Amino acid sequence: MLDQKLLSILACPVCKGDLQYDQAAKELICLADAMAFPVKDDVPVMLSNEAREMSLQETEKYR
Repeated sequence: MLDQKLLSILACPVCKGDLQYDQAAKELICLADAMAFPVKDDVPVMLSNEAREMSLQETEKYR
């Protein structure tokens, strides 16, 4: 589980927008860019080349 204080200050490295944490998938989600950043061993990997692109259907479940 990521610390809530850390979550409140993290931003998408691409657009600088807000992120949502999907604890089950262990990913930080940027809806604006439709990207999912992995969280490995409770450490967010905030590199765009490590993120995966999300489908439109995937992003809809976070809205």
